[in-house]
Amino acid sequence: MNQTSAGLLEFDALRQLLRRFVQSPGGRARLAAMEPTSDRRELEALGVETQEAIDYLKAAQNPQVAGRAASLRLRFDNIPELEAHLGKLRIEGAALEPSEILELTAVLDRAADLRAVLIAAADRHPRLGAQAGRIGDFRPLLRELSGKILPDGSVADSASVMLNRVRRDIERQQRNIHQSLERFLRAHRDDGVLQEEFITIRNDRFVVPVVTGHKRKVEGVIHASSGSGQTMFIEPLETIELNNDLVRLREQEAREVYRILAEMTARLREARVEIGETWEVLGELDFLFAKASFAMEFGGVMPRFSLRDAPRLHVRSARHPLLDDVLRRQRKHVVPLDLTLEGITRTLLISGPNTGGKTVALKTVGLLALMAQSGLPVPAAEAEFPIFENILADIGDNQSIEQSLSTFSAHVARLGQILTEVTADSLVLLDEVGRATDPEEGGALGVAVIDHVRKWGAFALASTHLLAPKIYGASTEGVLNAAMSFNEQTLEPTYHMRTGMPGASAGLRIAERLGLPGTVIDQARGYLSTQQQELARLLRLLEVRVDELTQREGEVRSERDRIEAERKALKEFWEKRESQKLTELERRTETMLDEFRRRAEETIERLAESGEQKKVAVKGAMRVAQIKRELREEFAATVRTTQRQSDTGTLDEGPPELREGMRVRLKGVREPARIRRLIGADRIEVESGFLKLQMERDDVVEVLPDTPEGAKLPKNVTFRGTEAPLVSFRELNIIGKRADEARDEVEKFLDQAALGGLSRVRIVHGHGMGVLKKLVREMLKESQHVAKFYEAPQTEGGAGATIAEMREG
Repeated sequence: MNQTSAGLLEFDALRQLLRRFVQSPGGRARLAAMEPTSDRRELEALGVETQEAIDYLKAAQNPQVAGRAASLRLRFDNIPELEAHLGKLRIEGAALEPSEILELTAVLDRAADLRAVLIAAADRHPRLGAQAGRIGDFRPLLRELSGKILPDGSVADSASVMLNRVRRDIERQQRNIHQSLERFLRAHRDDGVLQEEFITIRNDRFVVPVVTGHKRKVEGVIHASSGSGQTMFIEPLETIELNNDLVRLREQEAREVYRILAEMTARLREARVEIGETWEVLGELDFLFAKASFAMEFGGVMPRFSLRDAPRLHVRSARHPLLDDVLRRQRKHVVPLDLTLEGITRTLLISGPNTGGKTVALKTVGLLALMAQSGLPVPAAEAEFPIFENILADIGDNQSIEQSLSTFSAHVARLGQILTEVTADSLVLLDEVGRATDPEEGGALGVAVIDHVRKWGAFALASTHLLAPKIYGASTEGVLNAAMSFNEQTLEPTYHMRTGMPGASAGLRIAERLGLPGTVIDQARGYLSTQQQELARLLRLLEVRVDELTQREGEVRSERDRIEAERKALKEFWEKRESQKLTELERRTETMLDEFRRRAEETIERLAESGEQKKVAVKGAMRVAQIKRELREEFAATVRTTQRQSDTGTLDEGPPELREGMRVRLKGVREPARIRRLIGADRIEVESGFLKLQMERDDVVEVLPDTPEGAKLPKNVTFRGTEAPLVSFRELNIIGKRADEARDEVEKFLDQAALGGLSRVRIVHGHGMGVLKKLVREMLKESQHVAKFYEAPQTEGGAGATIAEMREG
C-alpha cells in the first residue's frame, strides 16, 4: 500500500486514536505492526474474529439482555513487558531475578484465567475459543512455583529447607551481635566515649557511634565517619568475629537464593516455547478486543468485501473517526456520509462550496478503506469495499521550498506518480484536481487525469470547483456528479452530499459570510461573465429543486409507512375480531349439538321398551350420531371456506364452480375426494380412496386447494395426503368408551376401512356388561359397508372382539 497516501489520509493519527483502547505491551506491539493487506483470506478471518470480540463485549455490557449468553469482562491492563524475560530464558544458564519471575508467573496466571473464560464461551465465540486454546496450561508449573517469591520481590524462607535454616541462623547471629554491642554500650555509657547510645550498620556490619576524640580508647575497626567529622562508627574488637560469621551466613544465603532462582528459571525455560506462544496470544487478544472496544465507542461495523468480478464501494452513515473524536469532545456530531459506486459507475466528482466537506468526504472514504484492509471496524452503519491493491491520494498542498516545487508543480508531480501506479484494483482520491493554475487549462488537465483513471477501471473520487470536470461528469457514462449542500438562508454549508448533480462553489457568498467587505463582493460579482452568472443561478435553482424533492420524498415515505402501519393494525384488529366471533359460534354450535344429543337420547330411551322398539332405538342413535358428525363437519368446512374467501376477497361470490379434477370435501364422507366427471347439472362422479361414488352437487361442502405431488408450497404451509393402509387387517379398540363415544368411533372406523379398501377389520369391545358388544353388533348389522361379522377366534380375542368382513368396492 502506498505509504505517501497513508500519511495523507492520517493513518498514523488513527493508530494513536486506537492506542487508547490497547492495554498491554503486546497489544501495543500489534498496533504498531498493523498495516493494510490485500489478502482476502486474512481479511475475512480478521473480520470474523473481530466481530466475535464485538459480540462478546456486547454480551458482557448487557448481561440482563444476553441472559445465559452473558460474558465475563476481560482485562489486559497491568500486564508487564516480558520481552527481556523471554530473552533471558533463551540464554542457557542465565537466572531470572525474583521480580522477573514474579512478573512472569503473574502473567501466566492471568493468561490461565483468560483461557478458562474464553474456552467456556467457545460454543458462542469459536474463534475466540480457538485463540484461547493456544494458551498453554501452566497450572502444574504455577503450583510448583507458587509462594516461592513474595509480593515484595524477595525469595520466601519456605522456598527451600536450606534457605529457611540459613535465615534462622542469620537471625540468631544478629541477636548475638546486638547483645554484644549492647554490653559494650552499657560499659561505656558514663565515660564519655559514646557520641550516642544506639547500634547502626555501616558496610553491612554492625557498629556503634564513638566521639572522634576518644576513638583510641576503643579497640576495634573504624568503618565510617559522620559528615561533620564529630562521630566515628567503630566495630568493637569483641564483635568482629561475630560480624564475620554473619557475613559468611549471608553469603551462604545468597548462594542458596541464586540456586533457587536458577532452578525456578530452569523450570520456566522448559516451557519457554509455550510461554512465548502465550505472550503472543495475549498481545493478539488485547489488540483484538481493543478493536472491538473502538467499534463499540465509535459505532463501528466490520466491513464486507465485494467479489473481484463485481466490485462495489458502499458506505452508509460513514464518519471520519478522527473528526468524530474531535467533535465529540466539543459535544458536536459529524454529518454522516452515504455513497454507493458499483457496476460501471466507479468515478465520483464532488463539487460544492468551499469549506463544505469535499475534502473530508475524500479522506473519509480513503481512511475507511485503509481501516477495512487493516482488519479494523469502520465507523458506519454499513460498509462494503473492493479489496484494493493500492490507495493513491493527492490531498492538500505539497509544495516544497527545499525541492523548488510550487503548489502546481508539486500537484502535477503527484498526479504523475499516481498515473504511473494506478491499476484496475486501485482507489484514487484527487482533491481539487487541476488546481493552482489557469481554470480553463486546469479543468482540461483534471478531465484528462480523471478519464485516464476511469479507463483503467479504478474507483476514483475527485473534488473540483472547475466547470470542465462538472460537464464531464454529467456527460460521461460511468461518472457520477455529487454536490455538497449549501444553506441559502444562513449562507453556511450543511455538509450533506447529494449525488446526481454538480454543486455551485458559492465562493463569493462564502467570502461574504467570512467577513470580506460588501463593496468588494459586489465588485467581484460585476466581473463575472453572464454565462458564469447564469450557470451559478442554474445550479442554485437545481439545488433548491432537489432539496424540495428530497423533502417531499421523505414526506411520501413517512406517509406510506404510516398507512402501512395502519393497514397492519386494522388487519390484526379484524382478524382478532373474526377469530373471537368464530370461537363464540363454535361454542354455541357445540352447545346446541349437546342439547340435541341429550334430547335425542332421552327420546330413544323412552322408545326402547320392546325388542322391535330397541332396533328402532339403535337405528335412531346411529342416525343421531351420523347427523351430529355431519353437522360438525359441515360447520368446520363452512368456517374454513369463509375464512379462505375472506382472505382472498371472494366472500360474496356465491358457491364455487365445480370442474373435473377438483379436490372436494363431501357431506358425510371424512376423506377428501376428487371429481372424475360432471353428470348433468346436479350430479357428479367422485373418487375417494378406492371408492367411486355418484353424488349430488349439493353434497359438496368445500372445495380444497389442489396440491399435486412435488408442487412448491407457500411458506409455512404443509400438505398431508390421506394415509394408505399399511396392511390388509386393522382394528379399533373401544374398551372403556361411553356408548355415544364408541358409536362415533366405530362409524368413523368403518368409513375409513371402506375408503381404504380393507377386506377385514377387528373391533375390540371387551366383555363387561355386554353393552359395547351389543352396540357394535347392531351397528355392523346396519352398516352398508359390512358384508358379514362374527365373533373373533380365541387367538384374536374371542368373545371380547368382533371380526367384520367388508363389502368389495
